[in-house]
Amino acid sequence: MIAFRDVVVQYERAARPALDGVSLDSARGRITAVVGPNGSGKSTLVRALVGRVGLRSGAIALDGVSIDVSTRRQLATRIAIVTQREEPAFPLQVLEYIALGRYPHLGVWRSPTHSDRAAIDRAIQLTETESFVHRAITELSGGEWQRVRLARALAQGGDAIVLDEPTTFLDVGHEMAIFELLSRLAAEGQAVLLVSHQLNLVARFADHMVLLNTGRVEAFGDAAAVMQGSVLERVYQWPLVVTRDPAVGAPTLVPLRVRPRGERSQ
Repeated sequence: MIAFRDVVVQYERAARPALDGVSLDSARGRITAVVGPNGSGKSTLVRALVGRVGLRSGAIALDGVSIDVSTRRQLATRIAIVTQREEPAFPLQVLEYIALGRYPHLGVWRSPTHSDRAAIDRAIQLTETESFVHRAITELSGGEWQRVRLARALAQGGDAIVLDEPTTFLDVGHEMAIFELLSRLAAEGQAVLLVSHQLNLVARFADHMVLLNTGRVEAFGDAAAVMQGSVLERVYQWPLVVTRDPAVGAPTLVPLRVRPRGERSQ
């Protein structure tokens, strides 16, 4: 579905590339999660996909065809994207904002159809935003705003959804609900490409993980292949152990405390 091939991105005046020869695939019917520490290049992948940064070399393709040959509207009918940051510019009503997800399908003059309204209603239901659809987006809490942004992407539809830190500002219950929803979307045949700091949640839900470190792929595979204590300790530069989630058996990272110098062991 979505393929990155030897992608190199380097920001102006940066000493090294933000992405340095990164290759990965996000296939239909599975959750592909990109993880890694701050500055590893995770968000740059999403920016490159939406054209906010140019490629120094390499290519990004959709079903084997370079995204360069498609217009932004054509891509928007196939891939819905939730970026890490977005500030509301106008005090739109939540319902109006979610409905913007259908714009790539409507064009300038066509009125919403029954299928458009059904897509919007389904997005609202899946994200549990019914209780505040008539409020202004400028009145929302951080968690509510994040769920509304996801609702707009779901209303947009398409073959794939790409999310950069989608559980930011969410409590534990809503975090789990979002990951369960993404799992459902993958089971329905969508490609789900997820960027997240939540290693333990990702390990429970992702079908495929890609660990980035300083712009390069450090490890990839299923959760067991990536969640290796020696690898994660080196990448995150912090002492840790990897154990097993008692509920589902998935690998779980446990960071260790570091005693100050001179403190005696108890």
